[in-house]
This record gives sequence, C-alpha cells and structure tokens, in this order.
Amino acid sequence: MSAPEDITESKLLLAEYDRIKEEQKARIGFRDNLLYVTLASVTGVIAISLQGKNTDLLLALPLVCIVLGWTYLVNDEKISAIGRYIRTELGPRLTGLSAAETPIFGWEVYHRSDRLRIPRKLMQALVDMTAYIAVPAIGLVAFWLYNSAGPLLIFVSVAEAAALAGMAAQFLIYAER
Repeated sequence: MSAPEDITESKLLLAEYDRIKEEQKARIGFRDNLLYVTLASVTGVIAISLQGKNTDLLLALPLVCIVLGWTYLVNDEKISAIGRYIRTELGPRLTGLSAAETPIFGWEVYHRSDRLRIPRKLMQALVDMTAYIAVPAIGLVAFWLYNSAGPLLIFVSVAEAAALAGMAAQFLIYAER
C-alpha cells in the first residue's frame, strides 16, 4: 500500500472521476433499456386487453408507464447531474491543480456543443413523452370511450390521468433545453 503522502488531491479527484463515470455508464445502460421494457410492457397490456376484449385492463397502461417513466426520468436526471458535476466542479478543480493550459475533460463540454444537439434533444423529448405519457393517455381515452366500469374504476382512471399530467410536467421540467 502507498504511503499516505502519495495520496494527492489530484489522484483522489481522478479516482472520483473514474467512479462517477462508471456510475454514469451503468445508469445510461439501465435508462436506455427501460424504453425497451416499456415497449414490451405496453404491447403486452394492449394485446391482453384486445384478446380478452376487456378495456378495463387498459388501466394498467398508465400504472406501468408511470412507474417505468419515473424510473427513466430519475436515471436521466442523475446522468445529466454527473455530467454537470464533471463540467462545473471536478474538471475545473483538476485543471487548477495541474499545469494544463486547457480544461481537463474537454469531451464533457465538447460533445454538448454540436449544432444538432438541440434537434436531437427535442426528438428525444418527443420519444420520451410519446412512450411514457401519450401512449397511456390514449389507453385512458380508449377506456373512457369503451368501458362499462363502475365508479371505482372511473375514479382510478381520473387519478391516473392526474398522475400522467404530473409526470408530463416533470419530463418538461427536467428536459434540457
């Protein structure tokens, strides 16, 4: 083991960088797979509802999409927070400790500066809102149009609609503009 004097602030910051980049990478993989899980879950719910000719089952769509969408959103926010921390805290501290004439971790800034970033982020927001908000909202509309449910399921559907509206607001708040 190294002597305590061999542990420098820059070594600790580089070790922190390695760990948070690993966390960011794991979160990116998990977040991206959530979209596939959502697609499979939505397809399953719709197929079961259509096969059984039971529109009450469409009430599962908002629940599935709220749980998976919130998990997606939280992971996406943490991914962005890690990048922001590297750009605003970790990189500048390491640059200050080094003799580097240019900022350290330039990729963290560079990859965000291409001219297609804004259209790409808008398209991603559209995909996210479609998967996690529009699809279950369409399921709710179909439920309202074709159900024979009693007041309890109507109440559940209204509560789900309110939850979807709240989550839509969260997606818009957290979307990088």
